[in-house]
Amino acid sequence: KKVRMNDELKKPFLGHLEELRQRLIKCAIAVALGFFLAYGFSDKLFIILAKPLTNIMGPQEKLIFTNLSEMFIIYLKLSAIAGILFAAPVIFYQLWQFVAPGLYENEKKYVIPFVLFSTILFVGGSLFGYFLVFPFGFKFFLSFSNEYVKALPSVKEYFSLSIKLLLAFGLIFELPVFMFFMAKIGLITAETLKKNRRISILVISIVAAILTPPDAFTQLMMAGPLLVLYEVSIYVAKLASKPRGKEQGEA
Repeated sequence: KKVRMNDELKKPFLGHLEELRQRLIKCAIAVALGFFLAYGFSDKLFIILAKPLTNIMGPQEKLIFTNLSEMFIIYLKLSAIAGILFAAPVIFYQLWQFVAPGLYENEKKYVIPFVLFSTILFVGGSLFGYFLVFPFGFKFFLSFSNEYVKALPSVKEYFSLSIKLLLAFGLIFELPVFMFFMAKIGLITAETLKKNRRISILVISIVAAILTPPDAFTQLMMAGPLLVLYEVSIYVAKLASKPRGKEQGEA
């Protein structure tokens, strides 16, 4: 009898693993399609990525690479990241479909808003960093050049820094969506967020200092939106903290 109970418990677990595998395969296919599409334009994508820096550099100055295979590897990495971005709606949708069985019927209607807002916020955060933070940060770095010292930005170093910042801004803009689901499952409440506002300001300042170039302006450019997003998250958590049983009854 005990063996039979163990087998019955294993069946749902194995079913979840199989579903997870199928959804990961779909995500991988979407990313692969995005990768091959992006690779055909990888040179143009890199020009766009480097534009905030090349606009500040002199007309005769260029980025450099010292390894023969470096640009090829950069193009591969850039295409992979672009593929993930292209596949973001599919990834968010598959994530939602995986967790949806654990939700009430009236909560499953959030699938379209979840996919839409997750994608918009991630892309919006990356664009914010690209258009507003990059120019000021890179201008600060290049300001150390003088008649004795000349900046020779490396393709590899620029790619690493810019992608890190783009992903960081994209992820921090997901804060309201994250807080919505944290409140939905009862881990946080709007009141908790309000009470911990001072601690959150300190944490936000530390995160901004770590993720951005070491000048006060660009740190504020990350900390400012984070503070706004935190306040938005309080409102979002308040909306999401409505008792699930009550919602189910109303539905």
